[in-house]
Amino acid sequence: MEYRILGGTGIRVSTHCLGTMAFGAWGNQDHDECIRTIHQALDAGINFVDTADMYSDGESEEIVGKAIVGRRDEIVLASKFHNPMGSGPNDRGNSRLWIMRAVEASLRRLGTDHLDLYQVHRPEEETDIEETLAALTDLQRAGTIRAFGTSTYAGWQLVNAQSVSERRGLARFRTEQPPYSIFVRHVERDVFPVAQEYGIGVLVWAPLGRGWLTGRYRRGDFDRSPEARATRNRERGGPIAAQFDEDRPEIQRKLDVVEELAAIADGAGISMTHMAVSFTLAHPAVTSAIVGVRTTQQIEELIAGADLRLDEDTLDAIDAVVPPGSTLDENDMGFAPWWMEAARRRR
Repeated sequence: MEYRILGGTGIRVSTHCLGTMAFGAWGNQDHDECIRTIHQALDAGINFVDTADMYSDGESEEIVGKAIVGRRDEIVLASKFHNPMGSGPNDRGNSRLWIMRAVEASLRRLGTDHLDLYQVHRPEEETDIEETLAALTDLQRAGTIRAFGTSTYAGWQLVNAQSVSERRGLARFRTEQPPYSIFVRHVERDVFPVAQEYGIGVLVWAPLGRGWLTGRYRRGDFDRSPEARATRNRERGGPIAAQFDEDRPEIQRKLDVVEELAAIADGAGISMTHMAVSFTLAHPAVTSAIVGVRTTQQIEELIAGADLRLDEDTLDAIDAVVPPGSTLDENDMGFAPWWMEAARRRR
């Protein structure tokens, strides 16, 4: 397992980060198997674990907390805040009020007295960035968190935050967690260059394109089993169901691209899953790829390809199918910018 420095913090993290979104009600409800999966990842050399308060409404954090008993010092533990965790008007967001409540709740569920990385799950128009940075700086100085970062921020927002930190004497965002895969490459245009300019560590989510890049969803062989993400997302409804809606032209395009990528992987003698994760780690801006799993079998498969690095010919072949900076489906970008709403684009 390779280790890289996380955003200039001096913290060394594995290039594979264990994502835990599918632990609990959103995926695997067998806590014992989830714990075994976490232990299997740690035993294989993964020392980076990422969760969030919203995952299965806190259940994921509780599972992680059980799994790390006696092993807390082995891992770099990351969590996130922002999304609703209650019905109250202030049970969410990026305000100091919510940050202080949210971190206490996360620490309680995780059974620890500190987080190594605390991340703003999404940007928010209503809260001044200085308010968020000041609260996180206070938590860092108190020892409650070691470092803090963002998720799915635009390049200009990252630059603005760095400027505010410098002007106000506040600690700065050390990491960014954007969606990034062969299917989703828009962050190569602005987020990655900003991260490299400011020494921000990048941990990418959905490197497998929500399962598309495993080859599980192919034309004529589309997995609709009860445990498949496509089935689970359809049951949850809303925008998330659109990620596998075959009536959408974007999904038809994905089905075509999967066939081309499968041919590239076959030609290179590697699995499409390993190719997809290794593709994200090939970009010099990327520190770690978050691999979200549900089972021990899935983590075993991913670990088997942890040391794979793609050659130039394979990377060029992928670029020819999905050009750098492009994204096949805007629904995969993880965040709908408020500045692109129709009302904001009219005089």
